[in-house]
Amino acid sequence: MKLAYIAGPYRTGHGRTVFENIQAARAVAVKYWKLGYAVICPHSNTAFFDGLCPDETWLDGDLEMLRRCDVVVMMKSWRQSAGARKEFRLACRLKKEIIEEDYVCSSPPPRPA
Repeated sequence: MKLAYIAGPYRTGHGRTVFENIQAARAVAVKYWKLGYAVICPHSNTAFFDGLCPDETWLDGDLEMLRRCDVVVMMKSWRQSAGARKEFRLACRLKKEIIEEDYVCSSPPPRPA
C-alpha cells in the first residue's frame, strides 16, 4: 500500500477559513483512502494547534512526513498556499510521485511562479 501525503492550504485566505481548508483536505484524504492509499493529512494531524508552538514547528514536521511518503497529492488550490508550494518543491527534489487532484502527473506540473 502506498503512503500518500495531502498538500494544500491550511491558513485563512482566498475566501476560505482554516476550518473550511481542513474540511477540504479531509475530503481529499478520504478520497485517497477509498482509492487504496494510506493517507497522511497534516491538516487533520495538527488541526487548530495554531499558537501552541511556532508555525515553523508544524511546517517542519509536515515536510518530514512528506519525506516519508510515496506519493504527494496536491489539492486543486495548492498554488495559493506558500506552504503547499514549498511541499511541492520538496516533492520534486525528492522525485516523489505527484498527483494533482484530478489527474496523475507523469512528470511534475510546472513550477509555480
